[in-house]
Amino acid sequence: MPFVVTMPKLSPTMEEGVIAKWHKKEGDLVKDGDLLIEVATDKATVEYNALDGGFLRKIIVPEGGKAAINEPVAVFSVTSDEEIGPYLAQLSSKKEETKAAPLPSTLTVTISEESKGLSTERVKASPLAKKLAKQQGIDLTKIQGSGPRGRIVSCDLKRGQTASTTGAGTYREVPLTPMRKVIAQRLTEAKATIPHIYVRQEVDALPLFEMRQQLIEGGGEKISFNDFVIKASSLALLDHPMLNSGFHAVSQTILLFQTVDISIAVTVPGGLMTPIVRNADTKTLSEISSEVKQLAAKAKEGKLKPEEYQGGSFTISNLGMFGITDFCAIINPPQAAILAVGGIDDTVRVKNGQFVLGKKMNLVLSADHRVVDGVEAAQFLKSIQKYLENPAILCNCS
Repeated sequence: MPFVVTMPKLSPTMEEGVIAKWHKKEGDLVKDGDLLIEVATDKATVEYNALDGGFLRKIIVPEGGKAAINEPVAVFSVTSDEEIGPYLAQLSSKKEETKAAPLPSTLTVTISEESKGLSTERVKASPLAKKLAKQQGIDLTKIQGSGPRGRIVSCDLKRGQTASTTGAGTYREVPLTPMRKVIAQRLTEAKATIPHIYVRQEVDALPLFEMRQQLIEGGGEKISFNDFVIKASSLALLDHPMLNSGFHAVSQTILLFQTVDISIAVTVPGGLMTPIVRNADTKTLSEISSEVKQLAAKAKEGKLKPEEYQGGSFTISNLGMFGITDFCAIINPPQAAILAVGGIDDTVRVKNGQFVLGKKMNLVLSADHRVVDGVEAAQFLKSIQKYLENPAILCNCS
């Protein structure tokens, strides 16, 4: 009897996935444990192996297509000649029944030319563009072609735009990726439900700048300023354990984390990931530097394992490399705090009654006021300042 393979749940927050790649084609014999598909989830691109063997008879969701959790993506059968037509018809019937819910009376429905039965051949588009548009549900009449004489080609579809003209002008709609949907949901909830308190501190970064130069010139590993911030934060979290905590919204309790696991915000295609440096307080600057480079590379390739990005007790978001002076970050629940790091700028300071050139770095701590009071947040930030202005401490401890 035929059977279906459904979209698996590959992360705790995943609601739908995109088929990034099929490793089998229709007609192939698939054995138990064979690599079947790669799925782009809200967190990463994850490989999925077949749980049962059989012949892949029909791919329902092609590469680039998306499906909700437990929605069929392919039909299998035990033998290669088993009749699956009635089974496919049954699946299609069930899908149509799900879609047949009555429309709200206030909803205005726009009927496309294609749905009226008019020929789509009137649209100037390449055969590949037409095929992709049909698979992805894209209305070609709303796509601006870039080919000869305005012909629509496949690369026009990849821009993911559907142009529409209103009284406000022309705009383009870009569908959210699974990752971006989760980011939007989580950050909206965090900003709406967590009472944020913000504390700012300017750091004298000249000692840090000079220490880093000495390490580079001494032939050691190229330690980044962010590596110093990670190490300084980990030691400050030991000094102020209430900042190494979270808030349980359901039980209304404070979570006191027993290890210092620092999440690092990393920009990846389609969104943001926060790989974790576990037990950061026990690691040297060199170990932190090496681990961050490895985690960032895996994050950008979509190859992070769940244990490498799930959890964390404190988050650091650094935009200093873009020349940003400072910014306020949104807390990553259930954590109680996040540190926003700005760039290092030239400044003029007064020393021994004279003006001298120096360096400064701005830090902004966002804390959950349900867990952390202003005094605790200030003391924590002053501890980070102490460590960064005395970087020899960071170089000599593990």
